[in-house]
Amino acid sequence: MADLGSPASGLSSSASVPIEIARSEASDLLSFISASPSPFHAVAEASRRLEHAGFSRVREADSWGVAPGRHYLVRGGSLIAWSGDPSAAAAGSGFRILGAHTDSPNLRIKPQPVAGDKTWRQLAVEVYGGALLNSWLDRDLGISGRIAVAIDDSIHSHLFRDDRPLLRIPQLAIHLDREINTQGLKLNPQLHMIPTWGVGHSNTTSFLNYLANAISVEPGDIVSWDLGLHDVNPGTISGLENEFVSSARLDNQLSCWAAVEAITANSAPTVSGGPLAVIALFDHEEVGSVSYSGAGSDLLGSTLERIVLAGGGDRGAFLQTLRRSWCVSADGAHATHPNYGERHEPNHHIALNAGPVIKHNSNERYATNAMTSGLFEMVCRSIDVPVQHFVSRSDMACGSTIGPMTASALGIATVDVGVAQLAMHSIREMCGALDPALFKRALTACLVTSLPTDNL
Repeated sequence: MADLGSPASGLSSSASVPIEIARSEASDLLSFISASPSPFHAVAEASRRLEHAGFSRVREADSWGVAPGRHYLVRGGSLIAWSGDPSAAAAGSGFRILGAHTDSPNLRIKPQPVAGDKTWRQLAVEVYGGALLNSWLDRDLGISGRIAVAIDDSIHSHLFRDDRPLLRIPQLAIHLDREINTQGLKLNPQLHMIPTWGVGHSNTTSFLNYLANAISVEPGDIVSWDLGLHDVNPGTISGLENEFVSSARLDNQLSCWAAVEAITANSAPTVSGGPLAVIALFDHEEVGSVSYSGAGSDLLGSTLERIVLAGGGDRGAFLQTLRRSWCVSADGAHATHPNYGERHEPNHHIALNAGPVIKHNSNERYATNAMTSGLFEMVCRSIDVPVQHFVSRSDMACGSTIGPMTASALGIATVDVGVAQLAMHSIREMCGALDPALFKRALTACLVTSLPTDNL
């Protein structure tokens, strides 16, 4: 894997992050993404790192007698972890929450996977989220996710990944689409996005046999699956002087990585009366978050309340704690595209390798307001991390993320921030090689800030 070069290269270090640290952090980010081809794998990798740092897993179905320290729970493709003393947080500084999402746009395999005719073996897929469909053409694709397996009259989840170049969606040759360069590429998700993985007749039995052989069960034991496709090419450090990170799923596994790294570096368990550090990594953001494990569910709210109750507080203490709390919603931000400058607000240029981006929208598509933006900027100033401010053009629609859901559901003051990137929702995205380290540093500081939040 390429690195970021030497301090003498064109990528200059920030005052707060030496180039050697940025090099290490960018490489570790790519390791996290490589381990996480699906939301379920992202949760598994986050869990592994948390346990290595001394976090212990609790289960929602169990009774909690949670002592001060480090704990986490998993619900599907989502994870919440916390570090600190619940009773001290309720009495003092409240929660410091980092939110992100584990999912990315991709292609998901349908329950009946058969597609193709008698000469081609193809898999039926459905587009998940707002994928840039053209970026999935002519790519080597693997399969990953989870398989539901029936064992002894119960259902078990089996993590699955196959990184072989199994599938491909060939683009139509230009000789058969002469107008493509003048009229643009037009793709029908039902007709044109069907991946090919062999020749000959497809059938459901052959797909079940493939899965069963891969996980050493009988085909009849496989009940269902949540499986999708992923790019098998690894992420890399790129650019003439190694200025960039090029990888799948930067949106939003970069934020997941930074949140996990921030909370594992946090020393809150040893800080008397300090805030309770929390990270919340949600599935299904790319399709609206309305699911049993998405940001629109009860997952975060019920977990936070149970933390307060386990610490000896009551419902009133929980509500008080919320008003002393603050949430940083971390998701990708749009960098100003060098070839499409007219698509961006001209007075808000967003650059790579220039620090975290605070995202603003007057119509509440982002949860940022003057007070939460100011608090995040104050934290960044205290550690010498630069910030940028993004707003969309007034004549273009603005995207959204989990920040507004958290703010409205729990009444927690929230700021939406992210790392600047290009090619968002492509199969392969791009960000600055210095920005992951700057973002991690900012989020780590946000988890422990003692700045007052009950006036936000």
